[in-house]
Amino acid sequence: MLTPYNDDLSVDYNAYEEYADWQVSQGVEHLFAVCGSSEMANLTLNERVKLAELTVKHKGNTTVVATANMEPSWFSQVEEVKRITATGVDGIVFTTKGFGNDPDRLVSYVGELKAYTHLPVFMYEFPGLQPHIISGECYGKLVKECGVYGIKDTTCTLEGISSKIDNKGDSCVIQANMPFLFEAYKLGARGVMATPTACGGAFFQRFHEAFMSGDMELAEKRYNEIILLDNAIDSGFNCSAKYLVNLQGVKGMKAINRGKQQLSSARLQSLKSFHNWCVAEGLMK
Repeated sequence: MLTPYNDDLSVDYNAYEEYADWQVSQGVEHLFAVCGSSEMANLTLNERVKLAELTVKHKGNTTVVATANMEPSWFSQVEEVKRITATGVDGIVFTTKGFGNDPDRLVSYVGELKAYTHLPVFMYEFPGLQPHIISGECYGKLVKECGVYGIKDTTCTLEGISSKIDNKGDSCVIQANMPFLFEAYKLGARGVMATPTACGGAFFQRFHEAFMSGDMELAEKRYNEIILLDNAIDSGFNCSAKYLVNLQGVKGMKAINRGKQQLSSARLQSLKSFHNWCVAEGLMK
C-alpha cells in the first residue's frame, strides 16, 4: 500500500480510503498495509496504526498484514505490536531489524516479540534497517523455532531466493524482485510484495492465476507485462507508482512523498504514455 499526502505532507486519509477500495478492486488477495512502499520509516506510530485500521475497514474479501516493529526501543516495539494487533489485521510483519548478520539474536528476538500477538508472523528484509538480509538457514530456524509463516525476500538474487525456498518448510517465500519473479515461482516462491503491486496489482493476479493454471506460455506473457510495469516505475521510487494510481482514477493520490521526491515533466509524460498503452491493451483502466 502507498501513503497519499496532502500538499503539506500530512497523510490524506480520505484519499487512502479511496485507494484501499481501488486496490481491492484490482482483484488482489492480500494487502500489506504498513510497508516500505508506504514510507513506514517516515510515518509516526499513530499514522501507521491509523493506516492499518483503515486498510482493515476497506479490505473486502482480502487479508491484511502490517509491519509492527518499527519503533526504536524494545518496550515501544512491544506496545507497537499490541496496537497493530488491535487494528484487526490478519497478520503481523516483523522486519529483520538490522540483525541480518546475527541469526541467533534474530531468532531469539522474533521469538520473544511474537509472544505479544496471537496473529501469524511474517518476516521482511526491510532495506531501511541494515544489515537486513538473512541466510536461508536462518530463515529455516525462524520457521521451525518461531513458527514464522512467510518472508518478503529482498535479496534480489536467485541464489538468495533459492536458499530460502530450500529452507521454507510449510512457509511462503514472497517476492520483491521482478527480474527473477518467474524463475522464483518455478522454484516454489509464491506471491509478491513490492512497489509495482502498489499500482498494478491486477498484473500480478493475472500472472499468479496463469502460473497456477499450468499455462506456462500465458504465465510468461503475464510476467513480461510485469517487467514492463516495473521498468515504467523504476525511477522516482513510489512517486511514479503514485502517479500511475492517480492516472487510474484515484485522483487523491498525489505524486509526492515525505522524501520530497519530484517527477520531471519528462517522467510524467513517460508514465502517461505507458498508462495509455496499458489501457489500449486492456491491462489498465
